[in-house]
Amino acid sequence: MKSILGISAFYHDSAACLLQDGKIIAAAQEERFTRKKHDPSYPKNAIQFVLNYAKLNLNDVDQIVFFEKPFLKFERLLETYVAFAPKGFLSFSKAMPIWIKEKLFQKNLLFNKLREHDKNYKSDGNIFFSDHHLSHAASAFFPSPFEEAVILTADGVGEWATTTVAVGKGNQLDIKKEIHFPHSLGLLYSAFTYYTGFKVNSGEYKLMGLAPYGNPNYEDKIKKLIDIKKDGTFRLNQKYFNYATGLTMTNEHFHNLFGQKPRNPKNQKLTQFHMDIASSIQKVTEEIMIKLATSIRNEYGINNLCLAGGVALNCVANGKILKEKIFDNIWIQPAAGDAGGSLGAALALWHIEQGNKRIANPDDDMKGSYLGSKFSQEEIENELKSIGANFDIFDYENVIEKTSNYLSNEKAIGWFQGRMEFGPRALGGRSILGDPRSDKMQKNLNLKVKYRESFRPFAPSVLREDLSNWFNLNVDSPYMLLVADINSQKKIEMTNEQNKLFGIKKLNIKRSEIPAVTHVDYSARIQTVSKSTNKYYYDLILKFKEKTGCPVIVNTSFNVRGEPIVNTPTDAFNCFMGTELDYLIIGNCILDKTKQDLRLKKDYSKEFELD
Repeated sequence: MKSILGISAFYHDSAACLLQDGKIIAAAQEERFTRKKHDPSYPKNAIQFVLNYAKLNLNDVDQIVFFEKPFLKFERLLETYVAFAPKGFLSFSKAMPIWIKEKLFQKNLLFNKLREHDKNYKSDGNIFFSDHHLSHAASAFFPSPFEEAVILTADGVGEWATTTVAVGKGNQLDIKKEIHFPHSLGLLYSAFTYYTGFKVNSGEYKLMGLAPYGNPNYEDKIKKLIDIKKDGTFRLNQKYFNYATGLTMTNEHFHNLFGQKPRNPKNQKLTQFHMDIASSIQKVTEEIMIKLATSIRNEYGINNLCLAGGVALNCVANGKILKEKIFDNIWIQPAAGDAGGSLGAALALWHIEQGNKRIANPDDDMKGSYLGSKFSQEEIENELKSIGANFDIFDYENVIEKTSNYLSNEKAIGWFQGRMEFGPRALGGRSILGDPRSDKMQKNLNLKVKYRESFRPFAPSVLREDLSNWFNLNVDSPYMLLVADINSQKKIEMTNEQNKLFGIKKLNIKRSEIPAVTHVDYSARIQTVSKSTNKYYYDLILKFKEKTGCPVIVNTSFNVRGEPIVNTPTDAFNCFMGTELDYLIIGNCILDKTKQDLRLKKDYSKEFELD
């Protein structure tokens, strides 16, 4: 049995993945172990986890592959600084010492780091490097359910490429077209993330969530920043940006164009201006993605589309592409960002370089994205005892029965079952759950559990067979990467007076039978749940449906703002005791907040750096 270890590291969202004979065995992000969100460091813990899961030593691994080529990235940095000289000297002086000392000679760096796992590891002859965008494209195509597909990858920047089009067939994948740095849709969106006061490479989803509260009043001004061609290709006017060589994303020309300086989140609240800015950049992003999708559909005549790269996590844009019916089928890699590059690099080596056969799995090969750590019932009980938790043990049926009762009584639940998810979305493995029918649930979960902005929407988990009865969607969305509207029969139409409200004032208006997961524009970010991928979670929602008539529950990631999703029972207990969660369900253990030792309570609101 041949094993390949894929690694992404040193920029953000470091991760590791392990293949055995081309099958995905395990994958995890480093942040889950270090508890540092978007941890860019060498993924020592993630690597050790995937090795342990497969019961392998490092010397048992046949090949190790890194998700990009450092020399090409270094070339891009040098050429960029030369092109913009003397501008950017401060940035250059900060970046170069790190590159020369650490990043440039990554083969040696990786070899030395790998020896920490196994002192007998002696050869670096089995270390390979993949192209950044090839890794992204491979992560999207090879696990997809398609024999043939066109792959659209859009992110900030890899080595040179920021947007690529590839065609995949069987075990081969060819990159056909590229847009190069500094012209980047991902960096454009990140510039507005920075401008509205959110953290770059972390807060982009907040910008997307803010957009429905505004109007696209600044669309025309944004189009002074970017020249969009009919086929979706584009060029950014560098007059307005500082990211190529500076220490910020935007500059004074940008600020003067929109009439304000970037928001300081420490002392400036979000206003209607920021909501309108968010709405405007979201609309432009959707326009570009739809034009790109349309042009490649027409050019290549292929019915299937795969999406990868950070921009593929923009589930609103994904939903718009689907709604336009440009392609017959769409599949999105659940770990679409750099973490997924570890998986793509390994798959590219297995299929493209080594020529191994691929048979497309109609259900995809991501195993529901449940690829991370898991704990036996014995391990859970021992860990809970060691930290002083008070818990009761029930059989499977009773856990399902009791949890569904808690949900129907509007209790907030920490849910920890099976394997941890790979990627940024909690999918019923490490989730916080609630009753979607409650008109208080969204606000309470945001402010009292997640400690985050009240406007942030929550996703519905819905039984696959009930999907079309509740949402305007008729395709699987197992990875929470598609947005669609609530069905008209489930909507509650707004009055004339309510329609006149602006911004956050819209938040408290009940819009549907499931207000906790209905965004202000009547949309929802949907996760479909099937018995074949997550029986435990499916059975819980089914039992909730039997009690309430509603086959939908609120699902958000098990963490607070700024915290990575929980990994261990201890992580889950700490989050439980640091928030206003009512119950914690881990394996067959049920923990009631009222029965816990108050001395174990934590102040979690300031535990993690805000993103």
